[in-house]
Amino acid sequence: MKLRPSRRGLAVAAFVPLSLLAGCGGDDDSTPPSSTATNPPATQQQAQASKSGITKITINSTTSEDVTFGGKTFGTVGAYRKIRGTATGTLDPSDPKNAVITDIALAPRNAQGLVEYSMDFYILTPVDASKGNRKLFFEVNNRGSKVFGSFNQSAGGNNPTTAADAGTGFLMNQGYTMAWAGWDGEVSADTNPDTLKITLPVAKNADGSSITGPSYEYIVIDNATTTSFTTYYKTASTDTTKAKLTRRHYLTDTPVDVPSTDWSWTGPNTIALAGNAAFQQSWIYELTYTAIDPYVAGIGFAAQRDFVSFLRNAQADSVGTANPLAGKLDRALSWSLSQPARFMNDFVWLGFNQDTNGKKVFDGVFNWIGGGNGLGMNVRFAQNGRTERNRQNHLNAEALFPFSYTTTTDPLTGKTDGRNVRCSATGTCPMVMNVISGNEYWVKAGSLLTTDPATGADVAEPTNVRNYYIAGSQHGNASTTTAAPTTCTQFGSGVDPNPVLRALFVDLDQWVDGTPPPPSAVPSATAKTAAFATTGPYSPIGIGTVPQADLGWPTIPNALYSGLVTVRNLFNFGTRANNGILDVYPPQPTGKYYPNFVSKVDTDGNDVAGIRPPEMVAPTATNTGWNLRSANFGGKADGTDGCESTGSSIVLAPTAAARTTIGDTRPSLTERYGDHNGLVAARTAAANALKAQRLLLQADVDAYIANAAKPINVVGSPTYGNYTW
Repeated sequence: MKLRPSRRGLAVAAFVPLSLLAGCGGDDDSTPPSSTATNPPATQQQAQASKSGITKITINSTTSEDVTFGGKTFGTVGAYRKIRGTATGTLDPSDPKNAVITDIALAPRNAQGLVEYSMDFYILTPVDASKGNRKLFFEVNNRGSKVFGSFNQSAGGNNPTTAADAGTGFLMNQGYTMAWAGWDGEVSADTNPDTLKITLPVAKNADGSSITGPSYEYIVIDNATTTSFTTYYKTASTDTTKAKLTRRHYLTDTPVDVPSTDWSWTGPNTIALAGNAAFQQSWIYELTYTAIDPYVAGIGFAAQRDFVSFLRNAQADSVGTANPLAGKLDRALSWSLSQPARFMNDFVWLGFNQDTNGKKVFDGVFNWIGGGNGLGMNVRFAQNGRTERNRQNHLNAEALFPFSYTTTTDPLTGKTDGRNVRCSATGTCPMVMNVISGNEYWVKAGSLLTTDPATGADVAEPTNVRNYYIAGSQHGNASTTTAAPTTCTQFGSGVDPNPVLRALFVDLDQWVDGTPPPPSAVPSATAKTAAFATTGPYSPIGIGTVPQADLGWPTIPNALYSGLVTVRNLFNFGTRANNGILDVYPPQPTGKYYPNFVSKVDTDGNDVAGIRPPEMVAPTATNTGWNLRSANFGGKADGTDGCESTGSSIVLAPTAAARTTIGDTRPSLTERYGDHNGLVAARTAAANALKAQRLLLQADVDAYIANAAKPINVVGSPTYGNYTW
């Protein structure tokens, strides 16, 4: 089996030339301009008109549909249509709004001296525009894919088409127009016609020769059959003596060199072990080599900016093709999950929420599970797909200062910055909601989003920003307890974040209209709900511990607590890192760290801070943002190998007898609730309390009550085996 991710990928972090940052103003972003600040007068806009933007759209009549979802209608909004096609754009490298893009000055140019790109787009919009709400829901896609389905209560993957795909249509019932466009250069080689792709130029030296530079691959394959691996970039030489491949079983092991005779380049960006041997399952391999021909990845930011600006403001493209949404949009809200949320952190930070004519792009930005990290796209030889977690990718540049939207000073470098700085200076800051899972706090040092990087103390958030922590949640949707754990030692977290996300998105929309959203809710050192990470012998590779006593964690039978947590290093990437060029890669640890923490827990082991969904207020399990790898998938007995994005669900005993037999101190389900009626009553009260805080919608309150009445089925619990309650 050959492992081949699209163009190949995993993440780095955005950099900006210091000269550009110093000139952007915004020395205090705690009170940024109103989100409804007026744009420059029309005459001024015309005088500022840029050469950058979408120049041509081509609608694909074969894949578009005048009526989609099988004609299904949504309340008073009616039916939807589907519009698919490609958009071509140009960028003026001399425009300061584009000059922030690493290597754009080295990209090839057309006869007009502009840099070109093209991308796929996909639009779902009411057939009768007058029945829509004149609002754009723009999802920044994840690795070329739409991932909004659980939030929208729909299905259909990358090409929702049938009535079944539409589901209950949370967004369609409100009349939103939905749109997507390619931005991620890594997916350009994907052969799936429904993957949203972008074509980006390759940077060259001024004399036309190829650019080379160091590249680093972190390779873990969780099967016993894969025999080759595709790298992000082509190698400058297929001579294995000019590269280095290492392997180790556990993260805390010392890497051992794989002899140059025991592996080979089987293509310009593919490696294989000698004798067609499979990579050892779940072992950690690391490859360093000299890469060649970087594409200009940061253009992806400009592509999203220019496409949304076109949809909002243009009547037609340069050849007269009408904008299908011309005059139909009054507002644009972005929505992103995971990798795209980190994209949006950098999008705002780098100033892309101002289009090239000075207008605001997004009125509201909704980031789910991005934490305080960036994407690392605006660097030479970017690796967008990488993401740091307890066991993976600690040596990438995904998470570099600034971490917060609040302007702070980095105690380790002396820099002062914040993600709001540029948009504050131009009056183009959107309303921003950062929603974070427990997993981001444990595996991405997520507390830095809202704290001082010197002390870990709370910082005053800007007036255009709210931060919410969903207690006990993992990186994504809830897991079930109906199949025994495999890769991880415990079931994944059973906390479903989507009901809270839907309510918060409605709050964001209302916030743009002037109604303040619920106050931020995150773990806090000031509120004494924070348990700080401590550094140790393995911190130079990115991990530390949270002491059990500091957290308040109860001892639970057959549930190892190791306290494994990511610590935030200051790494040395070389002297040109501020210009987006990583000369030292993998980087060198400096022995300096930023303080980070996680939420303290109650006597059940459940988070005490943030928004506590009904699963946490009336629990049937201990739900956490962390999990550990099982021994079958590279997990070490001491718990120093984390299970990446997965949280834990450590089920409660069904009866007092079951728990006392093994010494579990957590009260059983029967002791807590008596029977299912008691659980229903407790979940009902918890759901209604959240609704009163505008953190749940009525439909989701009803769903919580209905689901609470269903039997609890457990299969293969490491603590209690199988049971139904």
